[in-house]
Amino acid sequence: MKPKIHIERIPAIFANIYEKAAKLVIDSYFGPIADEVVSSFGEGRLLDLGTGPGYLPIEIVRRSPLITIDAIDLGHKLIRMARQNALRVGVVSRISFEVGNAAELQFDSDTYDMVISTGMLHMLKDPSKVLKECYRVLKPGGKAWIYDPAQVSSKIDKTKWEASLTWFETYVYKLFLLYARINPPHTFDREQVIDLIDASPFEHCQIEEIDGEIKAKLKK
Repeated sequence: MKPKIHIERIPAIFANIYEKAAKLVIDSYFGPIADEVVSSFGEGRLLDLGTGPGYLPIEIVRRSPLITIDAIDLGHKLIRMARQNALRVGVVSRISFEVGNAAELQFDSDTYDMVISTGMLHMLKDPSKVLKECYRVLKPGGKAWIYDPAQVSSKIDKTKWEASLTWFETYVYKLFLLYARINPPHTFDREQVIDLIDASPFEHCQIEEIDGEIKAKLKK
């Protein structure tokens, strides 16, 4: 069997079309998650893994002046986009966007009150290592919320999104569809996520599946 090509980041050539899709689901996807985070979290320091163009942390800090966020992604272009998006809405002072690897976090242990990730788990080469890193950087009693796969594509108005693409971005999208046919994305089912968590240091977890998205809420 031909080995699966494993890419842990959104390639730069696809960054623009993904950013436009993500922007269209701010109200329908990122906003409701931000509401849930603020309601549950209250205040403190949060780490967002695989932040992409940064819309989730931006929506969180817009809702609460008591939360500061460090957000990382492997995509250099996406991090530049995220910084511009935060600057545009005036929240740049409360979010730090940096290029970083979730499997090798450059943060001290017991640093964060909460870690969150949307749509990253299925892209990881070693999800077990990432879960261990999440546990390490959380303070005792801290929470980790892992949502996967993110409901970006399922919630966008595809007609509106496609109309927003330039001719070159339309061409890139066709390349993406071809790539996805050759190398279809893998997603974890509920049982596989449970197995990953059982093998992690986390002892307290709540898992639910809604419209194909698995939501794992863990506590250190």
